[in-house]
Amino acid sequence: MSNSCLGCSGEAASLQCPSCIKLGISGSVFCSQDCFKANWNIHKILHKPIKDSPTNKTKEPIASGPYNPWPHYGFSGPLRPMYPLSPKRHVPEHIMRPDYADHPNGESACEQDVKGSTHIKVLDDEEIEAMRVVCRLARECLDVAAEAAEVGVTTDEIDRLVHEAAIERECYPSPLNYFNFPKSCCTSVNEVICHGIPDQRPLENGDLLNVDITVYHRGFHGDLNETMFVGEVSPAHRKLVQVTYESLQKAAALIKPGEKYRELGNVINKHVSAHGFSVVRSYCGHGIHRLFHTAPQVPHYAKNKAVGIMKPGHTFTIEPMISEGSWRDITWPDDWTAVTSDGKRSAQFEQTFLVTETGHEVLTRRRNNGGLPYFLDKIV
Repeated sequence: MSNSCLGCSGEAASLQCPSCIKLGISGSVFCSQDCFKANWNIHKILHKPIKDSPTNKTKEPIASGPYNPWPHYGFSGPLRPMYPLSPKRHVPEHIMRPDYADHPNGESACEQDVKGSTHIKVLDDEEIEAMRVVCRLARECLDVAAEAAEVGVTTDEIDRLVHEAAIERECYPSPLNYFNFPKSCCTSVNEVICHGIPDQRPLENGDLLNVDITVYHRGFHGDLNETMFVGEVSPAHRKLVQVTYESLQKAAALIKPGEKYRELGNVINKHVSAHGFSVVRSYCGHGIHRLFHTAPQVPHYAKNKAVGIMKPGHTFTIEPMISEGSWRDITWPDDWTAVTSDGKRSAQFEQTFLVTETGHEVLTRRRNNGGLPYFLDKIV
């Protein structure tokens, strides 16, 4: 009897991965050699932690249900990944795709062409209107995720809903295959700072969940994220989320022509440190338009050396990642999931902004509830 292909959702498959057979990993089947090769860069992340484990002396198969793929890895906190990942989701051919969508390594030639450049593109009126459209569609996809974020729902289910919402709006989910990222959005829970991969773990009462959405529509990307409450969240963790949101708002208030990009980090850091929290330094905001990530770089910590002065027509993100404890981060063996080094919780908020002649426009703003974030809906 055939199983479903890991690379082509819904396709019957019987070709087993040789490495998985050797390592005792069950359920890794593909429909063809070509499909296996096309998905190798994503699939192979299952092998290394098991292969390198000094205690991997047996050939006992891993259970077919949800399992921790790295049982011998030294996690910094209590969260554990729950594999297997669901098959790569399909994007219809009629939907316009970014240049990395079908690249074997998920690389963007357009981004590589300007890598290292500090030139900040000034968008014309037509490009600005395209950004307004894609950012509105990205917000709608995040709204779908927020409605589903409840106890018992898996992050993989949220990814499915986001993927389908993007397709319905004729958008390509920008994270999918970007440097081989395997899913259509990022779901970062508790101590995960960013780039969490949606998996089989059900959300639990008291979790913090950040959903990071980017979609690509007719040649432009729109990017945002929010941290949400799952069930009843402790007062300490509510404060962390509140302060993180406030730090974004304080930075946004500075946006206007003539302002230096490096000043945003000073404002964020001052507010966050006053409440005893820390600013993650490894990741920053970025320019966005036809390219997913480009100039300017927008660090969130104080005394940074970001290059650039705001001009009308600039579009970029601010996305502070704020931690309870240390600002330092480490990365799980999947090469994506960034977590706090001390296992304490982290929160994040992100918007895409346009610099206007007199100030700024929040392109990814929420269209209801006065534009306030979802966590405030649950504060009575």
